[in-house]
Amino acid sequence: MTDDYAAAFAALGAATLGESGGRPMAPRIRPAWRGARVSAPAFPVNCSTADNLAIHVAVAEAPTGSVLVVNVGHEPARGYWGEVLTTGAEARGLRGLVIDGGVRDVDALEAHGFPVFSTMIALRGATKQEPGRIGGTAIVGEVEVAHGDWIVADTDGVTVVPNAHLDDVLAAGRARAEKEEHYFAELRAGRTTIQLLALDDSPIERD
Repeated sequence: MTDDYAAAFAALGAATLGESGGRPMAPRIRPAWRGARVSAPAFPVNCSTADNLAIHVAVAEAPTGSVLVVNVGHEPARGYWGEVLTTGAEARGLRGLVIDGGVRDVDALEAHGFPVFSTMIALRGATKQEPGRIGGTAIVGEVEVAHGDWIVADTDGVTVVPNAHLDDVLAAGRARAEKEEHYFAELRAGRTTIQLLALDDSPIERD
């Protein structure tokens, strides 16, 4: 069933799901390299500020097939993730990373094809000695993410689908996609979005 969700959510995309009951993350979290996409269950990580020990532990212990979803504390401008962690994550079957902070080695991340979504590129490294927490929940991109929630991330951004509502959001997303296909056909036939959406255009002045 996990593979079914992965394919179905990926096909609909972050934008459609974000309008269908999913919870969009703040738009500051963007693909670290062009074309990055991921659809998989979340494994939350909470780091101490400027430290990534919790990320290293998560790479070693997170369930295969997970996306790490990381809160880095109050100093995002560090390279919390790079090629070394990517190589370790790939070897353990992890699917990607969503981090409310910086990453580095971006050309290498793209060469690996490892999906990473971050707020920035940052050179300065992190320490590896402070407390942290893995599993449970983390607030990332202004959304609370729980272990097992579904992450859908692509060019448009990142959407979180709560684990308790996977089927409801999937059904709503499919219905929205079908409705938009109808709109496309009507627009090509000459109708306007004003007509299709029954918009009131009276507030618009015309010179």
